[in-house]
Parts: sequence; structure tokens; C-alpha cells
Amino acid sequence: MRIERELLRFITLTNWILFCVVTISGFILAPGAFAWGILAGGLIVTINFQLLYRSLKKALTPPHLAEPRVVLGKYYIRFIVSALIIYILIADHYVNPLGLIIGLSVVVTSIFIATFNEIRKIIFKEAA
Repeated sequence: MRIERELLRFITLTNWILFCVVTISGFILAPGAFAWGILAGGLIVTINFQLLYRSLKKALTPPHLAEPRVVLGKYYIRFIVSALIIYILIADHYVNPLGLIIGLSVVVTSIFIATFNEIRKIIFKEAA
């Protein structure tokens, strides 16, 4: 269980660091709508990740185990709200779609970084 907590902590910290770095870089190097897309996408995906974590932690902690329907219901509500926000952002031209996609990739990128970090640990542990 300790390994899972460390991995989750690493992913969460990497999410926020990557989100800040990419957003600041976007505002420095890119036009306004592109940078706002990065910011909006990063916030949407990072907040969703945190809400999913809280929802699953609450649902899977004894003695109050939640029904799978409740967990899935919350997931689908978050999904629909996120899709609606993304639709409004793109349809009303508040953000650049490519910037939004980059922002939405923050969590996936941090999970890849965590995966490569764990693979690196395993390889160098075996080599020693």
C-alpha cells in the first residue's frame, strides 16, 4: 500500500508542476487564446483527477464501501460537465483547441513520467 501512496503522491505533484510549467510557458511563448487553452485544459483535467481520487478513496475505504453505481454515476456526471465546459470553450472561441489539448494532456504526461520513473528504478535496482 505504501508504494501506491508514493506513486499517487508523485503523480499528483508532477501534475501540478507540469501544469504550472506548461501554463507559464504558454503565456510567455504563445498567443493569448492558445495559453488560455493550456490553462483551461490543465485545470479541467487536474481537478477531475483530484475529484476522482477523492471519490474512489471515499468509496473504497471501509466500513463505508459505496455501490459501484454511485461511483460510476459521479464519474459520468463529471465527464458530462467536463465535456460541456470543453464544448463551450471551443464553440465560443474562448480558447485555441490545440492549446486545450495540450492542457488536457497534463495528467497523462505525468502518469507516463511516473511509469518511466518506476521502470528506471526497476532496471537500476536489477543492475546493482
